[in-house]
Amino acid sequence: MKLQLTFTKKQGREPAIAKVVLATGALINVEKAYIESLSGEVLIDVPDADADKVCNKFRELGVDYKKLVDSVVRDESECVECGACISICPQEVFYFDDDWNLHLHAEKCVLCGKCTLSCPQRALKVRA
Repeated sequence: MKLQLTFTKKQGREPAIAKVVLATGALINVEKAYIESLSGEVLIDVPDADADKVCNKFRELGVDYKKLVDSVVRDESECVECGACISICPQEVFYFDDDWNLHLHAEKCVLCGKCTLSCPQRALKVRA
């Protein structure tokens, strides 16, 4: 499960992710981080089996989080299956099947937005 964490300046000084890993034993993968002087956002991937206890621990620590489901969405009525998204995506979210139909693994998305910029039909949207 993907979680988008939001930190304030004060929270950013605390090792919240490390505390959650130690308390829960969950292996958390940091996929993207954007930190400024007063706030920050971090995108993490948590094993589904550990998601509830990780969310509960972040809540205990006062860290705001949002569960991300279907991070990238394709409008099939607009998509012409050109594959521009395949070549630009750093996470290999998009792929063709044996019949050259475009598919995606939304769970791999790290919300970089490169696919939305490369799509000539504007058929892709990233939900943050």
